[in-house]
Amino acid sequence: MSWFGNKQTPVLGIDISTAAVKLLELSKAGSRYRVESYSVAPLPQDAVIDKNIAKVDVIATAVKKALKQSGSKVKDACVAVAGSSVMTKIITMPASLTDDDMVEQIMMEADQYVPYALDEVNLDFEVQGKNEKNPEMVDVLLAASRRENVDDRVEALDKAGLKAKIVDVEAFAMENAFTLLLGQSPDILENRTIAIADIGATMSTLNVIHDGRTIYTREQGFGGRQLTEEIQRRYGLSYDEAGLAKRHGGLPDNYAADVLEPFKKAMIQQIARSLQFFVSSSAHRAIDGVILAGGCASIPGIEKQVENNIGLPTFVANPFINMALSGGIRPQNLSSDAPAMMIACGLALRSFD
Repeated sequence: MSWFGNKQTPVLGIDISTAAVKLLELSKAGSRYRVESYSVAPLPQDAVIDKNIAKVDVIATAVKKALKQSGSKVKDACVAVAGSSVMTKIITMPASLTDDDMVEQIMMEADQYVPYALDEVNLDFEVQGKNEKNPEMVDVLLAASRRENVDDRVEALDKAGLKAKIVDVEAFAMENAFTLLLGQSPDILENRTIAIADIGATMSTLNVIHDGRTIYTREQGFGGRQLTEEIQRRYGLSYDEAGLAKRHGGLPDNYAADVLEPFKKAMIQQIARSLQFFVSSSAHRAIDGVILAGGCASIPGIEKQVENNIGLPTFVANPFINMALSGGIRPQNLSSDAPAMMIACGLALRSFD
């Protein structure tokens, strides 16, 4: 099984997050992508904890449901492990080595780079290009993850009748999907340093991308579940009812001022703090713009509030902005799910490597 994969047939992008399984199938005609099928199947609260799968069977059932809803016939999939469970390192190797020689040398030296026993990890590498200081060497990106992180995902797909063709890393998938946003605002996004604040159900991830490459990733325990739980507590609803009310409305008039506003403030504070961490921890220059992704990016008007508070151009991610849609897809549904589909999108793009 390959992490970085080879040129191959279509793969479904399957993003397993704490709140849902998101499935996406893309096709391509000329330079234009088309959304063939997509679906989102919710997960119960305890299926994924801190990005680790706690209940493989529950995930498998959700993947099955998503597959059925989407109507896709594709059987190969690409799935990702969280950045926090992956160790990546750039190493340099002689450019003259063949792939096989490289594998051999990496395996011989891997214990220098990987803090676990080698039989406990999945390893892969990808040649990034010539080393800047020495043209006779190449930079090689080495990625290693503990085997159970990979195995749980592979097993869940397997039980749902799919084959995990590629196991990627969430940060790389995000970087991949970022290329689709360039059409959204090229003057602000191209050749710049952009922060993607991905605010999911329980985790917020900040990915900083410079010249199209991820240079910084940080995960924090903060997310939309806090808002759902506050609605639940305040209005005496079940967790599921609170989640539905949050998305579709029907809450009392005081909801916006008393519950939503404080959550938005906390979210903006979270983003500001993460950006601050990046700026103070890196010798890198400042950030040029912010992209909001994840379920919380769908809160109406949130991008304006973030922009006013942190003083940087801010957009809500829509990776589908320039894509054609197949007949069965409701544009309205897709556009409201779009910010949360970035990782699924980055994974589905692996079909065209």
